[in-house]
Amino acid sequence: MDFFEQNIDRRNTASVKWERTKEVFKTEQDVLPMWVADMDFRPPEAVTTALQERVEHGIFGYTFIGDNVSKAICSWMRKRHGWTVEKEWIQYSPGVVPSIGKIIQALTDPGDKILVQSPVYPPFFSMIKSNDRVVENCPLVKSDHQYDIDFNAFEQSLKNGVKLFLLCHPHNPTGRVWKEDELRKMAELCVAHDVVIVSDEIHSDLILKPHKHIPIASLSDEIGEQTITLVAPSKTFNLAGLQSSAIISSNNSFRKKITSIDQQQGAFTLNAFGIIAMEAAYLHGEEWLEELLTYLEGNIATVKNYLVEHIPSLSLVEPEATYLLWIDCRKLGLSDAKINHLFVEEGKVGFNPGPSFGKGGEGFVRMNVACPRATVEEGLKRMKKALKSSNE
Repeated sequence: MDFFEQNIDRRNTASVKWERTKEVFKTEQDVLPMWVADMDFRPPEAVTTALQERVEHGIFGYTFIGDNVSKAICSWMRKRHGWTVEKEWIQYSPGVVPSIGKIIQALTDPGDKILVQSPVYPPFFSMIKSNDRVVENCPLVKSDHQYDIDFNAFEQSLKNGVKLFLLCHPHNPTGRVWKEDELRKMAELCVAHDVVIVSDEIHSDLILKPHKHIPIASLSDEIGEQTITLVAPSKTFNLAGLQSSAIISSNNSFRKKITSIDQQQGAFTLNAFGIIAMEAAYLHGEEWLEELLTYLEGNIATVKNYLVEHIPSLSLVEPEATYLLWIDCRKLGLSDAKINHLFVEEGKVGFNPGPSFGKGGEGFVRMNVACPRATVEEGLKRMKKALKSSNE
């Protein structure tokens, strides 16, 4: 685990997380960034080695994505998630968010309704709105221990003329791993109402024990034909800057329409280094990932125990996946603006504010713990300091 304990200075690398804090948090304070969803860990050595070998070759002309990359993805999906994917089902995109954008353009028309379940990843909202579509929100319901789906409200939303459903699976920011019965019920309702399912499964490899990720498209051939699945090595192996992701669907009609959008935009391949890294990660990154998950479990336990012992006014929504923690601050009885001010100005620690995730995010913050444990502990101390100052 010493690998994940390394404190690597990411400044002067154009890091959004570490070098845009003044702009993001609107402060001159030296803020500890625990927000944007990338890790402070180096990727698997096999990835770095593959990239170094490509650099040493020294020629960076036009490249294509070979079958070897598709085969690596198919092998990974079968081994990690028990899902048999055919290489013909795979298309490529620089990232999940661009994928969402072009799928919206390919399969819906301006003015169409697109279903989301807040609180949820903010680009779900922005991609719908920027493409002149309409958000149909069916908020998740928070119980004492987790978030659940109101299936009556879900079906009513589908009946309201929804054309496409953006599923966050596992869910960001709540950390829910949807169970098979939940997935099947959502999928069967979408099939019944002819609603396309776009399943963002970018966090599907970051599953915490004893939970299990089930690709929604794997439930049946009929559901698979109604589904487009989005995956990437970016969250799993900390490769976001290399901009490579995959779009997977058994539905040939969907794929043709997506290809048409690519042709309109002049898109035909990925960055040469993204291609190299994607293949190497999926072929050789499994051992690294298992060690990462163990380390993340330790970080999560550190946060949970610290809150109970030192900041009982805050509570952790028990995560089932991801390295993003959803922290309930509602017992403080403060506005979101005041919560943000305390953490940033008094504690000098920066989180994602809950309201940015839509309805249901009020009174929460999202904390990224994909960093050395010493950084997690420092962040917790700053949180305690911030809240102590509010009581003085």
